[in-house]
Amino acid sequence: MTATETLVSVRPYQHYVYAYPHKTAYRKLSGDPRLAGLWAGESRQALSLYAHIPFCEVRCGFCNLFTRIGAPDGLTGRYLDALERQAIAVREALGDAEPVRFANAAFGGGTPTYLEAAELERLCDIAERHMGADLRAVPLSVEASPATATADRLAVLAERGTTRLSLGVQTFVAEEARAAVRPQRRSDVEAALSRIRDTGVPVLNIDLIYGIDGQTAASWRLSLDAALAWWPEEIYLYPLYVRPLTGLGRDADPEIADRDWDEARLWRYREGRDHLLAHGYEQVSMRMFRRVDAPPQGPDDYACQTDGMIGLGCGARSYTSKLHYSFDYAVGMGQIRTIIDDYTATEDFGRAVHGREVDEDEARRRHLLQSLLQARGLPVADYRRRFGSDPYADFAVELDLLAARGWLAEAGAGLLRLSAEGLAHSDAIGPGFFSPAVRAAMAAYEPK
Repeated sequence: MTATETLVSVRPYQHYVYAYPHKTAYRKLSGDPRLAGLWAGESRQALSLYAHIPFCEVRCGFCNLFTRIGAPDGLTGRYLDALERQAIAVREALGDAEPVRFANAAFGGGTPTYLEAAELERLCDIAERHMGADLRAVPLSVEASPATATADRLAVLAERGTTRLSLGVQTFVAEEARAAVRPQRRSDVEAALSRIRDTGVPVLNIDLIYGIDGQTAASWRLSLDAALAWWPEEIYLYPLYVRPLTGLGRDADPEIADRDWDEARLWRYREGRDHLLAHGYEQVSMRMFRRVDAPPQGPDDYACQTDGMIGLGCGARSYTSKLHYSFDYAVGMGQIRTIIDDYTATEDFGRAVHGREVDEDEARRRHLLQSLLQARGLPVADYRRRFGSDPYADFAVELDLLAARGWLAEAGAGLLRLSAEGLAHSDAIGPGFFSPAVRAAMAAYEPK
């Protein structure tokens, strides 16, 4: 399907664009290039640092993240050993010709708080001592689950400078949790939220999911109000996707994502959006809502469209201006275990293994996607200054289609911004800007 056909079809839930190009477009890199060469000439003034911890106590039915259940026989220790070797190699590759400055840091997964408290201390040490990130001086976001958000783990994270804790709740309704194959009790969720609030970490985020089998307007409101009772600084509203090789995907007919389900999810989205907007939140993107009085996160000079990323761990991506790279990718549990085992056995982390080159056209698409899919929109002057061209000329067909559907709120010389309904259809708009080459690579990818 072409970009134009994607936008014309207007199926609202096609692809969550959290990174571009998508990892399923990555391939084995020819010659395994050395990191030192890839980072030569790249700015080191505002890097992101991301550490991936691929372990969870359970795997939810909807999850297609790179993670495994449990970590037998000291696997977490061996994983941190490999993470340390990787950090040393990456920092050496960055060199000392230019100071290395990190603008922010994040620990994700999986579930980073699957690690014991002492292991979390070690993870922070790796980031600080080997990468040179000052975790107490930059925003540090950490993902957690109710079962692993224990007092000792949270105390470590708070003491080491965590500014944001994100708790994957998904639903406060027991029947919905069972339908999503997510075993949890509301009392445990509430206890975890209480412990997080006790840490004094400035930003609490609660993740919720809409579109779960059996969810109604009333049960959705119950979860929204239960989250609001904690007055979190951020709330993310995620549509449920059923993906191949996930717990739900194995039993689902591919046609389950029919138009009735699309419409139901759109209704839940609009209900959630309007409820949060009426209760003191502002919309940042289709998924993200921030309390209007929440403390700011991140320096003003950081721009995800242009600044690089250092990813540590076997599921993390790294970005230079011309290449995005990572390790192999899988969703099936057997393949994930193999990749993790290979990672822990790796000694030489000085080379990039899998990735995708980002040429000028892909850079334009990435810049536009990472700006347009935010509620604040794309400042046209920033785009012109970077590329020497106009987004209306580079993407005339796609933007005309958005305008015809009423999905653009502003399309002028100063700002290119989505309307409220445009934001609602972000997961259709994003794929409409994928290049033909990326589309072909994603279509050719064989899930494993």
